[in-house]
Amino acid sequence: MTVTAASSPCLPLQGVKVLDLSRVLAGPLCAAMLADLGADVTKIERPDGGDDSRAFGPYLNGESTYFMLLNRGKKSITLDLKKEDGMAIFLKLVKQADVLVENFRPGVTARLGIDYASLHAINPRLVYVSISGFGQEGPLAQRAAYDHVIQAIGGIMSSTGWPSTGPTRVGDPIADVVSGLYGAWGALAGILQRQISGNGTHIDVAMLDAVISLQVVSLAQLMGGAPPPGLLGNAHAISAPMDTFPTTDGEIVIAVANDSLFTRLAKAIGQPDLDQDSRFSSDPQRHQNQDALKTILSAWSSTLTTQEAMTMLVTAGVPAAPVNTLAEALQSPHVHERGIVKQVEHPVAGPIQIIPQPVRFNGLNPAPERAAPVLGAHTDTILHDDLELSDAQIAQLRADHVL
Repeated sequence: MTVTAASSPCLPLQGVKVLDLSRVLAGPLCAAMLADLGADVTKIERPDGGDDSRAFGPYLNGESTYFMLLNRGKKSITLDLKKEDGMAIFLKLVKQADVLVENFRPGVTARLGIDYASLHAINPRLVYVSISGFGQEGPLAQRAAYDHVIQAIGGIMSSTGWPSTGPTRVGDPIADVVSGLYGAWGALAGILQRQISGNGTHIDVAMLDAVISLQVVSLAQLMGGAPPPGLLGNAHAISAPMDTFPTTDGEIVIAVANDSLFTRLAKAIGQPDLDQDSRFSSDPQRHQNQDALKTILSAWSSTLTTQEAMTMLVTAGVPAAPVNTLAEALQSPHVHERGIVKQVEHPVAGPIQIIPQPVRFNGLNPAPERAAPVLGAHTDTILHDDLELSDAQIAQLRADHVL
C-alpha cells in the first residue's frame, strides 16, 4: 500500500522544508528521497532552462522522463542568484529551510556567498548537504567528475568485466546513485543530530568515497592481504558456483555459497555425488575449480529452457534467477504486488510512472503524490504564500528577469 501526504499524517519528514539547488542526478535523487518521505522540497532553478536534465531524452509530451523520475514530489521556483533581488529572495527561503542540497563543484558556493559558513550564519539550524566528485577537501577536490570518472578512479571498474574485454563500468551510474542515497542518509542524520545539539551540520558526500565504500568483498580481501579479485565477469570473488549459465532461450544465474546448497544443486542437476568430488567438496575447493564446475553446470543448463531450469532449481531450494531485462523485471507479478511502481499525474506529460524509495514502513510505502514540476510552476505561489510578496512585487521581479 502507498502512503502519500494526502492519505496519511504520519510521513516521517512531513513538515521538513528542503531547498534543492542541485542538478542532473546525485543531488536531485537525494532531494527526491526526502520528498518521498514527506519533506516539502523546493527545487531552485535557473530561469533560462532550469536543471540541465530537463533536456535529457526520452520525452513524454516534451517533458523529460529522466527529469520526472529524479524530481518527483518537488516544487519548482525559478531564481537568478546572480541578481541582487534573486539572492535576497533565496536568503529569505534559507531562513525558513531545514535542509539544503547542492552539488556544485567545491568553491562555487563560496564565490556565490551561499556556502555552509555563510548560510549557517543566517540559519544555524540548517542541515547543508554537499555532493561532489571528490569531496570538499583534498588534492582532487577541484577536478570535474562524472560517474565514468569516479568508477574508473575508485577501482570498481577493475573488478567489473572479463579479462577478454578489459575493465567495464557498472551499467547504471552507480557512483551518482549511491552518492544521492548517502546524501539523503546524511541529511536524516543531520536532522536527528540537530535535535540533540540545536545546530545544523555540513554533510560532505564525495562520489569517490561512496563508490569505494561499496566494494566490501574486494576491500575485505585487500585488507586481509589477498590479491585483488581482478576481472571476474559474472563470477564471485569468494564463492562458487556464482555465475551465469546458458539455457536454450536465455541465461540464468545460480548462486551457491555453502555446502548444503551445493548438495541440493548436485541433486537438482541429476548428479547427487558431485559434492563428493574432491574438487567440489568445499566452497574454497569449488572456487579454486570453478572453471571445471561451470563446464559441468553449463552442460546441464544448456539443454533446458530458462523456465525448465528455474523450476528444477527453485523446487530444490537452490538460489537462482533468470537474467531479466529491466522491462521483464518490472512486469514480474512479485514486483507488481510489492507496489514499487507508482503512477502520478503530470500537468503536461499526463499520467506517468515513477519509482520512489522502495522501503516499507509497517507495510506501507511512503511516496509523493506530486509529479515532477514544470519549470517555475510554483514560483508565484512560493513568493506569495511563503515570503508574502505582492502580485505587483512578483510582476516587477519577473520584468527584471530575476524569475
